[in-house]
This record gives sequence, C-alpha cells and structure tokens, in this order.
Amino acid sequence: MATAPHPQSTDELFHALRENHQLPYGRTRTVTAEELVDAAERFAEPVPLIHALLELQEAYTYGSDPRKSPVVFARLLTLFDEQPDAFDERLRAQLFWRFKWVANALRALPEIPLASLRQWLTEMRDRYEKEGLGLQPYYGQAYQLAVHVGEDTTLAYELWAGRRRTPHSDCEACEICERALYRVAAGDDERALEVWAPVLAGKESCQEEPARSVSHALLPLLRTGHADRARELHLAGYRACRRNPSMAGEVGRHLEFCALTGNEARGLELLAENRNLFDEVDSPLDQLDFLTGVEVLLRRVEGLGHGELPVAGYAGRAWTVAGLCAEVRGRGDGLADRFDTRNGTSAQSGRRTVRLDRAPLLDALELALRTRGLDEVAPGGAAGARREAGAVSASRPVSAVPEELPELVLRARELDEEGHPDARACWARLRGLVAARDYSHPEDPAVGPYGRLCADLLSDEAYRAAERGDYASAVDLHEEAAGLYEDAGAADDVVLARACALFAAAEAAGEDGEGGEGETEVKAAGLADAHAAVVRLQEEASGLAPYVEGRLLRLRASALGVRLQTSGDPAHAAVVFAEADLLQEFATRHGLTTQVSGAMLLRAGTYALSGDLPAAVAEIDALRDRLASDGPAWHLPRALGLRGRLQLGLRDAAAAHADLAEGLRLAAAWPADAVDTSRLHADLAQTCLHLGRPDEALTHLTRSAEVDLRDGKQVDAFCTYSNAAQLCLDLGRIEDSIALLDSLLGEPDVTGGELDDRLVAQLRLLRARALHAGDDLKAATAEFVALAAESAGWDDDPGSHAMIAAETAMILAEAGEFDRAGEVADRALAAHALSPRYELISNCLRELARLRAQQQGPDGLAAALAHLDEAGRVAEAAGAAGFQPVGRSLETALAYEHGRVHAYVGAYEDALAALEKALALLGEPGAEEGDAGEWAECVRLSGAVEGIYLERPAPALVRLDAAVARLTALGHLEECELLASLAAQLRDEG
Repeated sequence: MATAPHPQSTDELFHALRENHQLPYGRTRTVTAEELVDAAERFAEPVPLIHALLELQEAYTYGSDPRKSPVVFARLLTLFDEQPDAFDERLRAQLFWRFKWVANALRALPEIPLASLRQWLTEMRDRYEKEGLGLQPYYGQAYQLAVHVGEDTTLAYELWAGRRRTPHSDCEACEICERALYRVAAGDDERALEVWAPVLAGKESCQEEPARSVSHALLPLLRTGHADRARELHLAGYRACRRNPSMAGEVGRHLEFCALTGNEARGLELLAENRNLFDEVDSPLDQLDFLTGVEVLLRRVEGLGHGELPVAGYAGRAWTVAGLCAEVRGRGDGLADRFDTRNGTSAQSGRRTVRLDRAPLLDALELALRTRGLDEVAPGGAAGARREAGAVSASRPVSAVPEELPELVLRARELDEEGHPDARACWARLRGLVAARDYSHPEDPAVGPYGRLCADLLSDEAYRAAERGDYASAVDLHEEAAGLYEDAGAADDVVLARACALFAAAEAAGEDGEGGEGETEVKAAGLADAHAAVVRLQEEASGLAPYVEGRLLRLRASALGVRLQTSGDPAHAAVVFAEADLLQEFATRHGLTTQVSGAMLLRAGTYALSGDLPAAVAEIDALRDRLASDGPAWHLPRALGLRGRLQLGLRDAAAAHADLAEGLRLAAAWPADAVDTSRLHADLAQTCLHLGRPDEALTHLTRSAEVDLRDGKQVDAFCTYSNAAQLCLDLGRIEDSIALLDSLLGEPDVTGGELDDRLVAQLRLLRARALHAGDDLKAATAEFVALAAESAGWDDDPGSHAMIAAETAMILAEAGEFDRAGEVADRALAAHALSPRYELISNCLRELARLRAQQQGPDGLAAALAHLDEAGRVAEAAGAAGFQPVGRSLETALAYEHGRVHAYVGAYEDALAALEKALALLGEPGAEEGDAGEWAECVRLSGAVEGIYLERPAPALVRLDAAVARLTALGHLEECELLASLAAQLRDEG
C-alpha cells in the first residue's frame, strides 16, 4: 500500500524526500523511501535517483535493517562509477562517508563471511586512496572489526587513534566513545570516564551520541563510585533511545543497569515500554546486544523468586519472566554462536557470559521518584489489584482473621461496630469466600441469612466508594444494602444504610460541578436537607442499638460540618457545635470511644473553619490526651494530622512538621486508608516547602500519590503526581519530571482509557513543558501540536484550548515554523474570544513577534509588528473589560516588546523610543522587588541600545548612573549589578 502520493515532477520528488526526512526512523519512513526510489527511477535522471537512494540507505541504516543498506549502496557506487559528474561535492562526500555504514552493516550480519568483511575494507581503502582521501576512517573501521572479532586490538587502535582526523572520519563524539570503550576493555574505568567527559557533558553529540556513550558509561560510573551521576545519565539517556530499533543495544544496557542496581521493577516497566524491539530489530548484532540486556534483567527477577510474573515479550503469546528468559536465552546463545562461528573466535559468547554473570553493583539505587516493587509492575495486574475493594494495606499485620466462616462473620461485624480498621481485612476475606463457586452459607442464627451478609459486604463497599469520592456509587450500594437488610429483618441496619445513602446523595450533588456560587448554595441546601432527613429517620425508629444511634448522630453532625465547609458561612457553625456536643454526650454515656473521638475531631475542625485556630488547637490537644489514655489508638494519626495543619495555619511550620511526622510514624501501625496516610504525606510535603526543604517535600508528594493509587483513588493520585512533576521542574530536576510523567502515562489506567481524558491531557501538557525545559524541542513540539489538535474539540472548555494553543504557537515559532505558529495562534485567539485569557494571549503574540524579529531580522519585521498590533488590540479589550494582569500592565509589556523587536532588526531609534515609553508606563521603582527588576531590565536595554548601537554613550551613562543611584538608595543591590556592568563597559569602550 502506498504511503504517499507519487511525485509527478522532480520538484515534487525533492519535496517528498524532504518531508520524509523529517519523519522518525522506522517502517513508515523506510517504506516511503522505497516508494520514492521507484518514483525517482521513472524520471530517468541520475541526480534525483541519487538523492532518493541516499535517503533510502539512511532509512535502512537507522531503521536497524543492515541487510538492505549494502544493496542500496552498491547501486550508488555503480552510479558513481558510471556517471561521476552527477555527484557534486556534497553528494560525493556523502557517498564516501557511507563506506563506513556498509562496513558496520556487514559486521552486524553473521552470514557474511569474515573474508568478505576484510575484502570490503580493502575496497574502502582503495577507493579512498584513489580519491586522495585520508585513511583514518579506514583504520577506524579496521579497529572496530578487530574489536568485534576479538583479535589483539593494540596495533589496530594505534593505527587509527594515532592518525589525524579527516572530513570523512566519524564525528568527534563517536570517536570519543570508541576511545573510552578501549579503556573500559583494558579495565581502566577512571580513564574511560575522563575520555568520555565531553560527550557525557553534552559538549559533543550526533545522531547516536550521547545516548550510546551514556549506555556504556553507566556501569563504569557505578564501579567508580559515581552513582548519582549514573542515575542522572540513565534518566536522560534512556529517554533518548527508548523504542528506537536502531538503538536496541542501548536499551538493553539500560535494562541491565536497572537489574544491577536493585531496580528490577523499573527494568520490567522499561521492557514493557520497549516490547516493539522484540519484533522490529532486524540487525542480528543489535538483537544480540538487546537480548543479552533483557536476559540479565530477567535472570535477576527470576532469581528473586518472581519467575511467574507476567512480562512483555514477543508478540503472539503471553509470557512469564521464566518463560521469556528461557526464550531469550536460546535466541541470544544462538546469535552469539553464529557470530563466533563466522569470526573463528569465542569473543561474542565470552562478552555475553561476562554480562550475564555480573553480580549486582548496588543493592538499591533510587532511579525514579516512583519506587515500585516487582508485584506492582505486572501488565494490568497492579491496576486490578488496586481496584479490589477489599484490598488491605500491607503496612502492618492485622489481627488474626478467623478461619471458620461463622466466627469470621461475627468478628467482622464486631470490629465494624467498633469502627476498627481490621474490619476491612475480615470483609475482604469474606468477599473472596462468598464469591467462590463452592460457597455454602452456614445455617447459624448468629450469622443470619445469606442476604444479610451480602448487605454487609455492600455496605463496606459503599463506605470505600465514598472514601474515593465516588458518592454516586456509594448511594446505589447503600440503597441496595438497605433493601437486603430489610429482607433479612435487620431493622437497625436498614436505618443506618438509608441514612448513609442520604448523606452520600447530598455529597454527590456537587461531585461533577465546578463549584460555582449557585452550585455551592444548592449543595449546602442539600446537606441541610440530608441532616433533616437523618433526624427524621432516627426519630421514627425505635429501639436502636447504641452504636447505631451513635453513627446516626455522627452522620447528622458530619452533614452540617460539610455544609459549613461548603458554604463558608460562619452562621452555620453553631448548629455543628450543637450536634457535636450531642454526639459527644451520647457517646460518653454509652462508652462509644470511637464516636467521642469523632465528636472532638469535628469540634476542632469547626473551630478551624470558623477562623479560631487557637481554640481548634486546644480542642485537638484535649483529644490527643484522651486518645493516649482511652483510645482508639488509630485516631491518633488523624488527630496529629489536623494539629499539624492547624500549626501550619498559625505559621509555625516547625511545629507542624513535628506533629505530622509523629502522626506518620504512628500511622505505620495501621492500614493506610484507615488513618489517611496519603493526607499526612501531602501535608508534610506542604510543610516541607514552607521550611525550605523541597526535596523532602517531593518525597512526601510521591508517597502520598502511591498510597492513593493503591487505595483506588486514581484521580487524587494522578493529581498529586502532577504536582510532584511540576515541583521537579521548579527544582530543575527535569529528567526526574519527565521520567515520572512517562511512568504515569504508561499506567494501565491511562493506556486503557480509564482515567479522565482531561487529566491525562494535563499530564501530557506538563510533560511537553518538561521536554521543552530539557531542550528537547522536537519532542516538545510534537506533543504540543498533538495536544492543541485534541483540545480544539473541547467545546465545553475553550479557555484550556486557548492556553494550550498559545503555548503551542510559541513552541512552533521557537522551532522556526512561523506559518504553523500563526495558524495555531489564530485558533488560540478564536478560543480566547469565547473564554478570555488576556494575559496569556498577549504573552503569546508578543513572543511570536520577538522570535520573528530575532530569527528573521528585517525580513520578519512586518509579521512581527502585525503580531504586536494584535497584542495591542488584546490589551485594549482587557482594559475595557477591567482585567488586571498579575505583573506589569499589558501596555507596558507591549511597549517593551516593541523595543526589543526593533532592536533585533536594527531599527535602534524606534527601539529606544518604545523602551522610553515602557519606562514611562512602568513609573519609578519603589521598594517592591518585582517592580525594580522589570524597571532595571528596561533601563539596561535602553542603555545598551543608546550607548552601544546608537553610539551615544554619554546620555546612556547618565541614564544608567541615575538608575544605579536610584536602585541603590532603595536597597535593590542585585538589580544594580547588570546596570553597573554595562556602564563600566561603556566607559571602557569610550
């Protein structure tokens, strides 16, 4: 099937070749290149055919298809011999450069005899000598063949490395890698890393570098004690080679690195991400390299006792770790044997054995923010396990769960009445037993009928749904349970289930909304109605057990408490206190310690919502003392958590940290969902930020998210992860941010389409920003463009589309794609018209103007000014609408940008005039930090334009000296530095 229209002219052919050249390497690009060669042959002109063949050979080479690359090159060489004049200087250079590609391709094919490899190198040498080209590239290939075969490389290395580089030599980065690998083979890791330094620092790069060097340098870095640097390079290097068939060997080495650093779970995660490499790598040598890395990982996982874990492997069947390991072992051994047979040595098998037998270099190295165990990475298994309603935290051993069914049912109910966290372990066990095909309900009056047990399980599931925020499901479950309880004659349970359904229904009223004022009033009214309905239920019932009465009182108080929280109306506080007092008095009289604690927690929270934080602290201190003496112990973590939040509200971050840390320590003794461990971690993260400890905050954020994820709270978890990824960006930990987001976007909940698409889009947007921050403009642009296209269909949220489209336009402009940037900016403007985003759109238009002028100079001035004119209209509309920007006014920003744009194109008088207008709009700086910085930058640029480009240093110095004096008097010493430096430069040059 054709992948592109057939070109009808050579111009169309060259255009198609350029477009295909922009595609990533892979089968789509290769098939199109093949079709373009067919099209080029029909023109009966050598030059178009030469270009098409060069594109095809590149597609084969970097698409990991070495068998076809030499065939294409043979056609090129024939054309060169027959029509040398068709090759201009550039084409001739490409032809002779690619002799090395063919040598590499032949070396990767074990069916090619060793004599043929040597014959090709002789051909290369003869051709180079005939053309008068230096032989250093030839000796480089001779050295690489010696390494591959396992011959003594000392002489071959000296013959290559001792020669001066030529225009046809491998790039500096590739040669540095070969030199470093020579040192590694000699056992000198330290010297190898010294040689690698320019590449690992990003000073030298090419198509394959630094990704190739990074993958080889990981273990030497570990062996020399540079674990942190190895971690950093692993994150960046893996991203550069993942899913790329031509870099399968590099991927294999990253898998090996994971296996040798206690990151087997991450290794399996990366293996799943690269499952395409099992079928798309056509190079036998790359296959061998990849499979050996895979086998190192799988052997390690199997050795840890996880051989039955499901794992991603070859298409067409399901694999376990043990099964795939055996398959990979057979294929890897077979490939190594084929190469050794061809080479007449045991070099390949020997190197493979060394890798497979290498012991772990570190017990544990935290590679990613998500520290996961092997039981959490099974495809589909982790998500399924998290969604089990009866899943119980493994943070502590629960009390013994009775084996006999009647005792188990009675124990579950007893614990449930007490509100004990261990009830959930019993319900989870019962849920499994009841679901079994051979389940037989006991004929025991104490247990009651089957329907009552089913109602108990439904009630437990309903409570869990409410905890996840799924109130609609909670309503349905509670109502279904009430019906079953009624059938079973359990009158108390009927009342309680219906009361819980009423409360959940009131909560559900605002579940999907955006929290507008009208909606808030509706929800508050609904909660008041729910309270009244529960009161009626309680009054109409008779003979209720004390624990049921206590729960109903707690529901009544909670409904009014949530109403206060929803409305924020202080007038609603008094009735909450009244209900809490009623609950506490009843619970104290009947010895319901759990409800006593609940009443005191509610009182403390009500004081806090009313703004009386000292009274809230006093209440929580009284509760803490009571819990220490009377229990229940599992309420202590929640109490300390609330106390920590109150201390944070009182601006005592140190005290807040102490309370929260103690709460977290005590929480370890209980199931995470019972003591809200996730909230404790989240509050500690916020507290750590107040204390200036961002790395600790990041740890708590990720732990909070993992707890939520295990408890089935996917939305909360992914929102918290998003915050963690943003914090990483703010801290400059860009690769950590990208790795975290990549891991999240690979979650089964995401790939299976189960997570909200807007939340997924938010994660992708953050990833695009992180890629841009990491200088991966190509990948960032692709993600932004995709998001802009998707968000165009968000008819219910044009504001978000405006934001995404505006950012996309700026990225496209940065990449020099101004036509596309203009089209996307127009879409942002159209969305802005529906949902105004004045500051965002103004920033976008001004940035497009700046980039036009910066990149295109005078040729881009007209288009740049058109963008600024549009920004002016946006500023006028903003003013008419009464919009107030966060920082400087839109008019000031526009004047400043006029100055920069005109300076970029050499219109310096116009630039100076615009900058002076901006200074007038800014006004003189005051003591505030932000104003001074913007003002100083505007003065600096004005001084540079006037003093350097207009060559009027005297007035420029007057301007700068006055500004320095003004800022010094105000105490803005940092802002003075650049101005003083520019003034000194002007004096020196004068």
